[in-house]
Parts: sequence; structure tokens; C-alpha cells
Amino acid sequence: MQGSPGQAEPLTPTEDRQWATLAHFGGFLGCIPSLVIYLVFRHRGPFTAQEAKEALNFTLPPTVLAIVANLLALIPIVGGIFGIVAMLLWLFMTVSGVAAGIHCNKGRPYRYPLNLRLIQ
Repeated sequence: MQGSPGQAEPLTPTEDRQWATLAHFGGFLGCIPSLVIYLVFRHRGPFTAQEAKEALNFTLPPTVLAIVANLLALIPIVGGIFGIVAMLLWLFMTVSGVAAGIHCNKGRPYRYPLNLRLIQ
């Protein structure tokens, strides 16, 4: 039985583009997909690292806000407003992620117009 190599194989250009695209498409689930893709593939593909970091920076603040809004939605009387805010945040992340994923799937880097870029 052979030991496993010290490092994983680099991604092919097609795989690099595929994982970068999935990092953006995962926006409808919040920041978790882009975080996982960034942590697993950042050293294996430069395009994936760049785009997963961009997607993570974009989805992290709205994910936190959506969690807070969902918790505040449990408050009687004003909870409905926070429920609507949470739904709008989810819709915003989903539409933006799909647009970015389509752009990225063509092999072009995508930059969200509104992005804090907290992770360098």
C-alpha cells in the first residue's frame, strides 16, 4: 500500500473554472459553500482561490445579517418585518451568485459591485 502524496494534485483548467463557478452558485446557501471551496481548493487552483474568496467576502456579511434577521423574526409584532428582510437578503445573494457564477463559468473573473472584501 502506497502512502498518500503530501499535496493534492493541481486542478485542471476545467476543474478550476468549475469549482470557481460553484463557489458563486453556492451563494443561495449563504457563505458556507464558498468557505468550504476556498479552504479545500485554494492551493490547488488560482482561479478557484480568487473566485471563492470573492464569493466568501460577498456572502459573509449578508449571511450574518440574515441569521440575525431570522432570529429577530421570532419577535411578536415586528417579526414579520425581519422575516421579509431575511428573505430579501437570501434573494439578493441568490440572484447575485447566479449572475457571478454565469460570468465565472465563461472563465472571466467576477467582482461584485458591493463587496467588503474582509478576507484578504
